[in-house]
Amino acid sequence: MLRVGRAVACVACKNLVSKNMGVRFRMPLQKLHPLSRAIHHRYNASANAQRPPHCSAARHFTSMSRLPMRPPKPPPGGHGGWRYQQHRNFWMLRLASRLLKLRYIVLGSAVGGGYTAKKTYEEWKDMLPDMSAYSWVIPDFVWELSDQIDLDKLTKILPELEEIAKLLPELPDFDKIGENFTFLKSILSTEAPGDTPVKAATEVPVTATPEASDKQFKKSSDKEKVDQLQEELLRTQMKYQRMLERLEKENKDLRKVVLQKDEKGIHQRKIKKSLIDMYSEVLDILSDFDSNYNTQDHLPRVVVVGDQSAGKTSVLEMIAQARIFPRGSGEMMTRSPVKVTLSEGPHHVAMFKDSSREFDLGKEEDLAALRHEIELRMRKSVKEGQTVSPETISLSVKGPGIQRMVLVDLPGVISTVTAGMAADTKETIFSISKNYMQNPNAIILCIQDGSVDAERSIVTDLVSQMDPQGKRTIFVLTKVDLAEKNLASPNRIQQIVEGKLFPMKALGYFAVVTGKGSAGESIDSIKDYEEDFFQNSRLLRDGMLKAHQVTTKNLSLAVSDCFWKMVRESVEQQADAFKASRFNLETEWKNNYPRLRELDRNELFEKAKNEILDEVISLSQVTPKHWEAILQKKLWERVSTHVIENIYLPAAQTMNSGTFNTTVDIKLKQWTDKQLPHKALEVAWETLQEEFARFMAEYKGKDQDDIFDKLKEAVKDESIKRHKWNERAMDSLRVIQHNALEDRSITDKPQWDAAIQFMEETLQARLKDTDSVINDMVGPDWKQRWMSWKNRSPEQHTRNETRNELERLLKLHEDHTAYLANDEVTTVRKNLEGRGVEVDPALIKDTWHQLYRRHFLQKALQHCNLCRRGFYYYQRHFVDSELECNDVVLFWRIQRMLLITANTLRQQLTNTEVRRLEKNVKEVLEDFGEDNERKVHLITGRRVQLAEDLKKVREIQEKLEAFIEALHKEK
Repeated sequence: MLRVGRAVACVACKNLVSKNMGVRFRMPLQKLHPLSRAIHHRYNASANAQRPPHCSAARHFTSMSRLPMRPPKPPPGGHGGWRYQQHRNFWMLRLASRLLKLRYIVLGSAVGGGYTAKKTYEEWKDMLPDMSAYSWVIPDFVWELSDQIDLDKLTKILPELEEIAKLLPELPDFDKIGENFTFLKSILSTEAPGDTPVKAATEVPVTATPEASDKQFKKSSDKEKVDQLQEELLRTQMKYQRMLERLEKENKDLRKVVLQKDEKGIHQRKIKKSLIDMYSEVLDILSDFDSNYNTQDHLPRVVVVGDQSAGKTSVLEMIAQARIFPRGSGEMMTRSPVKVTLSEGPHHVAMFKDSSREFDLGKEEDLAALRHEIELRMRKSVKEGQTVSPETISLSVKGPGIQRMVLVDLPGVISTVTAGMAADTKETIFSISKNYMQNPNAIILCIQDGSVDAERSIVTDLVSQMDPQGKRTIFVLTKVDLAEKNLASPNRIQQIVEGKLFPMKALGYFAVVTGKGSAGESIDSIKDYEEDFFQNSRLLRDGMLKAHQVTTKNLSLAVSDCFWKMVRESVEQQADAFKASRFNLETEWKNNYPRLRELDRNELFEKAKNEILDEVISLSQVTPKHWEAILQKKLWERVSTHVIENIYLPAAQTMNSGTFNTTVDIKLKQWTDKQLPHKALEVAWETLQEEFARFMAEYKGKDQDDIFDKLKEAVKDESIKRHKWNERAMDSLRVIQHNALEDRSITDKPQWDAAIQFMEETLQARLKDTDSVINDMVGPDWKQRWMSWKNRSPEQHTRNETRNELERLLKLHEDHTAYLANDEVTTVRKNLEGRGVEVDPALIKDTWHQLYRRHFLQKALQHCNLCRRGFYYYQRHFVDSELECNDVVLFWRIQRMLLITANTLRQQLTNTEVRRLEKNVKEVLEDFGEDNERKVHLITGRRVQLAEDLKKVREIQEKLEAFIEALHKEK
C-alpha cells in the first residue's frame, strides 16, 4: 500500500509540475520516495529556469517542503497587492483539493476495515460449537419476547453484563479440543474398516521385530491418548450437563413465577397452558363416541405398552414427576387404560376428568389418596368375572416444567394366565393394546425390561406387528443399572439401543433408570440415582450409549417433540374427516326428520321430565267430590264381601234382634281394629296410582311424543314403589272409623231412605251373584237346552236333582235355619237314591248353602221393602216384630263409615300424599338423569342415536377447530 501511495504521489507530483499551475504539493519532501524527491528537484530546477522573473510560483514551489501553508504577507507596492490576491485564491483552491482527497482515503479505509471484520467474524463463527441441538433449553417465551426487547436498554446494561461475564466459569479451550479431535480422527483413519482403536491396540503381531515393537508402542500410546480424550470429553460433557440442569431448575422456577401472575402477564403462555387441555377434551369426547359413519379416532396420543412389571408405570411417573399410580410387587396393578394429560402449571396438582377435587402432589397424604382413588376406579370399572376393563380413566397432571403431552398407560402384556384371573385375560389385554396401537397417528412408547433376557419379551413382537417400519415407535430400555450388573456382555445393551437385537424398528432408543425398586423412593431421589449411575457407568464412558439416549428427562423431551410433531401433521386431516361426517349426519336428519328439532338424549329427557311433572301437578286439580266418589266406590268394592259374608249374614240368620245387634257390634269392632284401616289405605294408594296413570294416558293422547312411553312407565312404577303412606294416618283413620260405626242414630228420613236403597242395591247384587252360582252348578235349564243346544253334565244333573229336593224342603219350612241337620241330609240322600241318583252328603250341604243364601236374600229384600215405612217407628222407638229394621241401621252405619273414610282419605291425598308423590317423582327423575345407562335403555331409537351422533360430531369439530386455531397462534 505504501508503494502504491508513493507511486501515486510521484505521478501526482509530475502532473502538478507539468501543468505549471503554481499549485504547491502538500506532502513534505522528506516523506516522499527517493525517486520522487529526485524528480521533484529536477522538475523544480527546469521549471524555475523556464519561468519569467515576475512569476512567484517558482519561489513558492522550490520551498514547498519547508514553508508553512498559510500565504505570505503582501509586499509593499501596487504590483505586490495583485500578486497577494492571486496567491490568496491559490490557497483556497489548495484547501478544496486536499478535502477532496480526504474522502477517498476515508472510503477506502471503511471498505477495507469492513472486509477484515467480516473475515474475522466468519473465522470465529467456525470455531464456535454447534448449539442448535440445545435450542430446547431456552424457553419458548424467550423467543416470543425477543421481538419486544428494547435495544437501547440493552446497550445500557452491556457494562453490567460484562462484569457478570467475569464471574462465569472459564470457557473450554476450543483450539485444544479441535487439536484433540484432529488427532483422534487421524488415529481412527489409520485403522482398517470395522476395527476399533481398542481392538487395534490389543492385537499383537506374531513376529516381534524392533520396528513392530515401536509400532506397537506407538499404538499403545495412541490408545492412552484416546482414553484420555474420552475421559476429558466425558468430564466436559458432565460439567455442562450440570450447568444445564442448574439453568433448567432456574428456568423452572421462573416459569412457575410467570404462571402465577394474573392475566396482565404474558398472554402467550396462557395459550400454551390451555392448548393441551383443549386437545385432551377432544380425546375425552372421542373416547365415548361411537358412530356408524366409520369416522375413527386417529388423533395422536402416546400409548405406553410393555410386558407386565417392565416399568411402564415407573417411566410414566418419572415423566409426570410424581408417584401417582398404585404399586405392587409382581401382581397386576394396571387393570384399565389410564389417560394422563400432562401440562404446565404453577402448582403440581392432579385432577380426574369427572371430579373437581385437586390432589396436591407435593403432599404425601394427597398422593396416597390419589393412588387409592385410581385403584378404586380401576376395580369398579372391571366387570364381575373379568380381570381387566377397556374403560378409560381420565386424569390430568399439571406442574412447573412438565412436558405437554397425552399418554395412555395400558395393562401390561402377559404370557400366561395365572390363578385368580379370567380365562380371557391375555386376549383381552392384547385386544385393548391393539385397539390403541392401530391408530396410525399414535406414538407407541415400547417399554422393555433390561434386567431380564430380551428373548422373553412379548411386547416387541406385538409392536412390530402394529408398526413394522418403526415410524412412530420409541423404544425404552428400563432397569439399565440391573442390566449392567447382571449381564456378562454389556455389548447386548448396545445392540438393544442400536436396534440390532430385536427385529422391531423404532424412531429412537433410550435407556433409563427408574429407581432402586423401593416403593418409598421419591422422584428427586430417583433422578439423583439415575444421574449418578450414568455419570459413573462404563456404558456411557465406553461409548456404548450416547448422552442423548439416557435419562428420563431426555426421553420426555423426545416424546413431547414427537407428539406435537404428529399432532401438527394430522390434526387438520382429522378435522376434515369429522366435517364430512357432520355433513352426512345432517343430511340424514333433514331427510328423515325435517320437522323435528335435533334433540339429543339429555334434551329429550328434560322434555319428558317437564311433561311428567306437569302430569303430577294435575293431580292437585282433581275436585274433592271426584276423589270422595272414587274412594267410596272402591272401598266398598274392597270390603263388601267381608261385610256381607262375615258380618251381616251371620248376624241376620240368628233371627233374634238382640243377638243380631250384639254380633254386629262385636264383628264391627274386630274388623275396625285389624282390617278396615289397612284396606282403606290400600284403596287410597291404588286410587292415587290409577288417577296418576289416567292423567299420563290423557297427556299421551294430546300429540305427545311416543318416544317417552317407556320412560314415563318406568318413572311411574319406580315412584309408586318408593312411595310409603304416612303411618300416623292409619291410627287417626282407625279412630275415625270406629267412631263412625259406633253411631246408630239416623236423624232424618232421607238418610233412612238412602240406607234402604244402599241395602237393596247390595242385596240385589249378592242375589244376582248367588243365582249365577246356582245356574253354574245345575247347568242350563230346559229353555237354554232347546234354544242353545246345550246339555247338562252328569255332575250338573246330580246337583239339579239335589236342588229340586232341597227346594221342596224349603217350601215346607220357610223359616228353616241356615244349616241342615244330619237326619235331613240323610233323608235327602235316600230320596235321591230312590230316584236312582247317587249323591255325596258334602254335595248336598254345598247345594243347600247356595239355595238357602238365595232364599234368605229374597226374604231380606222383602223385609227391606217393608222397612221403607219403618222410620216413624224407629224414630219413636216402637217395638214391632214385623218392622224391626236393625239390618237397615247396620247398612246405614256402613254407609256412613264409607262416607267419613272417603272424606278423610281425600284430605290426606290432597294435603299430603299428592305432594309426597310429586317429590318421589322428582327424586326418581333426578336419579334417572344421573344414570346414563338407564337413560339409554329408556330413550331409544334411530332418531335419538342420530341426534346424539350429530351433537358429538359438531362438538368434536368445533373443539378441533378451536384447537387448530390456538395451535397456529402458538406457532
